[in-house]
Amino acid sequence: MADRYLSFVASRSGALLARRLGLPRPVRLRRHEPGAPPVPGPVALGHTENARAVKPLRAVLDSLGAAVEPDPVRPHALLFDATDITSTAQLAELHAYFHPRVRSLAPCGRVLVLGTPPEAAATPGEAAAQRALEGFVRSLGKELRDGSTAHLLLIAPGAEDALESTVRFALSARSAYVSGQVLRLAPGGAAAAEPADRDRPLAGRTALVTGAARGIGSVVAEVLHRDGARVVCLDVPGQAEELTAVAGRLGGTALALDITAEDAGRRIEDHLREDHDGGLDILVHNAGITRDKTLARMSADRWQAVLGVNLIAVERLTEALLPALRDGGRIVATSSISGIAGNVGQTNYAASKAGLIGLVQALAPAVAARGITVNAVAPGFIETRMTAAVPLLIRQAGRRMNSLGQGGQPVDVAEAVAYFASPGTGAVTGQVLRVCGQALLGA
Repeated sequence: MADRYLSFVASRSGALLARRLGLPRPVRLRRHEPGAPPVPGPVALGHTENARAVKPLRAVLDSLGAAVEPDPVRPHALLFDATDITSTAQLAELHAYFHPRVRSLAPCGRVLVLGTPPEAAATPGEAAAQRALEGFVRSLGKELRDGSTAHLLLIAPGAEDALESTVRFALSARSAYVSGQVLRLAPGGAAAAEPADRDRPLAGRTALVTGAARGIGSVVAEVLHRDGARVVCLDVPGQAEELTAVAGRLGGTALALDITAEDAGRRIEDHLREDHDGGLDILVHNAGITRDKTLARMSADRWQAVLGVNLIAVERLTEALLPALRDGGRIVATSSISGIAGNVGQTNYAASKAGLIGLVQALAPAVAARGITVNAVAPGFIETRMTAAVPLLIRQAGRRMNSLGQGGQPVDVAEAVAYFASPGTGAVTGQVLRVCGQALLGA
């Protein structure tokens, strides 16, 4: 369903009225378009005296074709390398850099701060200073206007050369609905060689997407196909017609089955063996259901149905398909901000989505030796047929209660999945990325 308020304030008369009444004035976000430059305007780059990531960061900016200028008039991005801040007194350098520049940021601009994981700090003072970066970035993200966003990238010592994929995502329109979030780069997860075609980094890889017949799942399949992957589209038999249409449009294959079935793993393996040489590179757990009721009114059937699809089946399928997943593979699960912050009437759903986060965090180190990464996306309010059925006032609250003042699009979730699926994102694992416009709920 269209966001009529967003359309209204985007008009000249609507913007004027909203300004006079002090109403929120969200702007239409700039999203990725094939062929568009990843960094559409000049960027400013600041750093402390001994910042350890500034050289590799500058190399990444050059590879992205970004024009780095000392003080551009309307910068697309403001970047600051704070990796060597070792005392709380040095935090004044953040203020000194951003205070005179932040108002000049172009619409749909980006702020990117680079830091060091606090747990890698040598002293309590350094840990305090580096943890302070998180509060700074989350707050700045809520102050930015005109569709601009802020990101914090924590780079463990030894991971400086794995910046490219994450910086590309953070600075580009692919991260339009992600703000105020923290991503960590760990050593030992070396990025793969740069793809021959940066616009098709998944060329030659096979991806399986569950729940692919419609909604977010179908768009995830489309984006992975756009990036070069061969896609296996999976959904329940009741969605077979829509599923076949999606797979046909993408030149992929359709597999209609219930993921809660005892033989689901075996049947997927058989399909991969028959149509995809038996191998799998990307496993996207997107299928999910809701059966909302307050706990006092929730039947055992409602509870078990949601846990069965959203969590238990994911755990079983992952275990069954790990042998088929090639070294360097990617597993991405779809969690939810409900699994982080909870939600009235969703004890079953929130439990399942929080369980996925636990699964991701525990599985990541267990498969790291094979170069496999395991991550999760946590969508907020996304404009789908499901949210279109939400009562009007609740729907409007869901759209406005975030820093960007609007609901996200399925493609926003899909872009985050594609980022995690990229061969260059090998240094990022065991993490949860919220795709929620920096919702006011949760962290």
